[in-house]
Amino acid sequence: MNAAARLTETRPQDWPQAVFGILSELGVRQVAIVPDAGHSRLIRLCEDDPNKRVVTLTTEEEGVALLAGAWLGGEKGVLLIQSSGVGNCINMLSLMQTCQLPLLMLVTMRGDWGEFNPWQVPMGQGTEPALQAMGVIVRRVDEAHLVASTVLGAANLAFNTSRAVAVLIGQSVLGAKNFKELAKPR
Repeated sequence: MNAAARLTETRPQDWPQAVFGILSELGVRQVAIVPDAGHSRLIRLCEDDPNKRVVTLTTEEEGVALLAGAWLGGEKGVLLIQSSGVGNCINMLSLMQTCQLPLLMLVTMRGDWGEFNPWQVPMGQGTEPALQAMGVIVRRVDEAHLVASTVLGAANLAFNTSRAVAVLIGQSVLGAKNFKELAKPR
């Protein structure tokens, strides 16, 4: 079954599985990550796939350079990060723009719907405008059943036109934590 057909059969909670299938079908082999709870299931799926190389980064901008090198070496890749790390990538994004290299970023959002941590709000609100200012095409998705189709469109746009494209996966898809949950005795 191809990616487009699989999208119509995916339950909302299965978006990581559907995205993994799309990445596999498109031949994505390099997966650059900064560990993140929002991406945890997708990361595990990639780690379990012997056809993918998952690289844990020290900081997010390393992923931009890693994926530029992967593309020049003939491999497609994806960068999985949280919105709080987008600010670390801003200067490095000029590499993709100037050299006309594709970049697919999947960004789990913080600082929006239901956020509990006030420190996450500024970068959460600044993520989309910062990416756009660097020439990145941004697609935001706030409904779980639309994540896979948004990623498929973004991946095709990035890899077919050699552009940087980011999919922002909203907190309404991931769920929000709160201080009360974190303060419970263990």
